[in-house]
Amino acid sequence: MKILQLCKKFPYPLKDGESIAITSLSRSFASLRAEVSLLAMNTSKHYFKKKNHFPSVLDHYKAIHTVDVDNRIKPAEAFKNLFSSESYHIQRFISKAFEDRLKQILATQTFDVIQLETLYLAPYIPIIRAHSDAIIAMRAHNVEHEIWERITKNTKFFPKHWYLKHLTKKLAKYEKTALNKYDILVAITKRDLETYRKMGFTKSGVVVPIGLDSTDYEPDFGSYQQPLSISFIGSLDWMPNQEGLVWFLEQVWGRLRTKFPKLELHIAGRNTPSWMYKIKKSGVKVHGEVPVAADFINQHSIMVVPLLSGSGMRAKILEGMALGRVVLTTSLGLEGIQAQHQQEVLIANTVADFVQQIDFCYQQNGTLEKIGRQAQDRIHDTYDSHYIAQRLLNTYDSFTVGAL
Repeated sequence: MKILQLCKKFPYPLKDGESIAITSLSRSFASLRAEVSLLAMNTSKHYFKKKNHFPSVLDHYKAIHTVDVDNRIKPAEAFKNLFSSESYHIQRFISKAFEDRLKQILATQTFDVIQLETLYLAPYIPIIRAHSDAIIAMRAHNVEHEIWERITKNTKFFPKHWYLKHLTKKLAKYEKTALNKYDILVAITKRDLETYRKMGFTKSGVVVPIGLDSTDYEPDFGSYQQPLSISFIGSLDWMPNQEGLVWFLEQVWGRLRTKFPKLELHIAGRNTPSWMYKIKKSGVKVHGEVPVAADFINQHSIMVVPLLSGSGMRAKILEGMALGRVVLTTSLGLEGIQAQHQQEVLIANTVADFVQQIDFCYQQNGTLEKIGRQAQDRIHDTYDSHYIAQRLLNTYDSFTVGAL
């Protein structure tokens, strides 16, 4: 099977959920003898500076194509968009250069499936229809407008709240309008697929969670013999991550340090904003982008994911579980992940909950490691990328162009 993957960002380095999700699936496709090519936007926000060759972790691709796209938020364009019915979220990813490269590829090659990684590639569906007979699959990493609805709800400053609400309304309209332009919708969670059905999606849909190759992750259970410490890691230019971390620092951390004065919180993430390095809170250490995420995660027994908004699945939670960490997250953070409270993860939704769960960790007297090992087993049993990729390939294989 020949697959062309379209991405709104170059999926490297593997330090954010989207890049991990894209690469783990494509690598498993290739291991199952599918032929996978990549066409990715090389955006100003996540710019990849190519040297002599692409990273070896992407060697599974038959071909890699990148197109520079300036998708920065421009004040004049953002203001002008206020008087337009078009979604500014989507407009920022419309590129003539990307369109031309897509046409060029489709003119010289044939594909069985063209997989769009996120809603932001939907504007290119007419180009695909005009130049290819391939099945068009939308891999929806999130219900996009839901993320912004939750961010808007948690934004108290009225002018910003109004602006975000305005943008989100237009994004929701576009997401709904695009739904039945796909041949198949690949949702990350059952809940997301049900949401799309309620929005009016009537075509074929399948639930395919994010998968990991558990052999890529080597837990260090020795951290459970060290004093308890907490890690946070995630892309810190993604608003839900910033929002959740700021809430945790302002509302939870003071309570935790009062009760557990030796507890430390270690923060790492790509594109850490400058203001975060200036945080002056007792026990908090900001590391910025770390060379190897797994090494950082392995140093701390607890991994906190205080997510207040978002959709889809959190790949970083899966990584933490694969590394045998005790993941402490909200119910929203755990959406789409089959794990039980105090069995494979810990769940907290309020300030009091977070304090209670850290207290639970302190009282385990050396048995906290058991939760981490059960988390590791859950990833191996339920989220193996090879098995997940095979299921999706079987779904694609069941489609024929004539049946669509």
